[in-house]
Amino acid sequence: MKKVFFYASMALLFVTASCDKDDDKTPEPVNEEEVITTLTVTLTPASGTAIVLKSFDDDGDGPNSPVLTVSGSLAANTVYSGAIELLNELESPAEDITEEVNEESDEHQFVFTLSGLSDVVIDNLNTDTNNMPLGTTFDLTTVAAGSGTVTFTLRHEPTKPNDGTLADVGGDTDIEATFDVVVQ
Repeated sequence: MKKVFFYASMALLFVTASCDKDDDKTPEPVNEEEVITTLTVTLTPASGTAIVLKSFDDDGDGPNSPVLTVSGSLAANTVYSGAIELLNELESPAEDITEEVNEESDEHQFVFTLSGLSDVVIDNLNTDTNNMPLGTTFDLTTVAAGSGTVTFTLRHEPTKPNDGTLADVGGDTDIEATFDVVVQ
């Protein structure tokens, strides 16, 4: 009888020890990356016509390259208020991904890369919930005439704080678009 009690006690101890309290926890939901078909950057001067830079990819992550358009030239010696809109137009109606990026601001950051535009400055980025750069709104200031490219890269799960360069920001790219820009 003592042996039966001993074995029953050991079995109960084994079963109890093998139960993990984490089994009762609800698993964390998986935050899937956003499908972004459209990136629209609207640059609005204090006076004059807004310039719109648009990247449209009709198949999302598919094999087709995005179509890039720029509605005009930037004026020299001008400050533009910039705003970025992100859409998933594979959904009907189109899903506004900008809302999600702003809601999950600490998990996102736009990186701006200028090439050949030494007289253009991008600053005054809006910030995330921790007062770190987000960049869905910003200022773009032109000084002199010239031409080059500006690249907008949205990073998911960036390292914050960072120096604003792609190398330091880290994370994964949600969308990237490079536009030819002329300043007159």
